Amino acid sequence: MPKESISVVIPARLESSRLPGKVLLELGGKPMLQCVWERAMAMKTPNEVVIATDSEVVLTLAQEWGATVKMTPKECPNGTARAACLLDELAGDFIINLQGDEPFMEPELLDALVETRRNAGGDVVTAVRPITDEAELFNPNVVKVARGREARALLFSRTTIPFVRDVPQSEWLSARKFWAHIGVYGYTRKALEQYSSLETGDLETSEKLEQLRFLEHGFAITVVETEYRSIGVDTMEDLERARKMFGQ
Repeated sequence: MPKESISVVIPARLESSRLPGKVLLELGGKPMLQCVWERAMAMKTPNEVVIATDSEVVLTLAQEWGATVKMTPKECPNGTARAACLLDELAGDFIINLQGDEPFMEPELLDALVETRRNAGGDVVTAVRPITDEAELFNPNVVKVARGREARALLFSRTTIPFVRDVPQSEWLSARKFWAHIGVYGYTRKALEQYSSLETGDLETSEKLEQLRFLEHGFAITVVETEYRSIGVDTMEDLERARKMFGQ
């Protein structure tokens, strides 16, 4: 496959419902968003890194530390939609969506999304990690992934998939591998162009998982295996844990 140009988009909505203003809260002496941006800038592959925001405050502060920032409508329902509305302003053939509340994201994992796209194809590339804890296996807040051949995702669900017949649930983890989804995505330009015009399907409506829209419309999603455990910051407890990890 020819070498594609790469854009990284970091959606940064200021008015988070659970932790308002979280992308500008301090971690290690910097706004959390700056920590995420620095992780993206440490990649080997990007041609550009763009912060996508609906806030003039974020725009001004991010420009002060040297970031490229684009304004997006407040009405964007999720990060994919925010990246899609910027498509005409992005240079990349392959666009990575890195959430603005992932200050510990590994640049190596982001580069792995790019390499997987180049080697294995797919309309969308995302990441999965092994589930090793029974509490996670049955936790609806941990999104599970059923995989097929050639590392293709068959289904994402908050329930435990696949169901292991004739095995007690307490033994499921020893009977087979289960995979948890990590919410970082890479899209081909064509897939992202079509996203906003795709009808929301029953699976996405039920599960509240934006990636299901692609599967319901026949797009191929390829997955990258990693041991990285996503540490998003959604609550004050998450923030305090993240600050401890930064040594604050």
